Amino acid sequence: MMIFILASGYLFTVYLLLALAKRTGTKTVSTSFPSSTEGKHKQEISVNSQ
Repeated sequence: MMIFILASGYLFTVYLLLALAKRTGTKTVSTSFPSSTEGKHKQEISVNSQ
């Protein structure tokens, strides 16, 4: 019975950590994505104008 309780606690902890990592990763990607897109567009404009 003790093994079942420990395993359940372990799985619950892993689930919470994965959910937190997914949530944090989504926020980081959404804030850095527009800046990387701007840089690409600026490079395309400078290459096309030459």
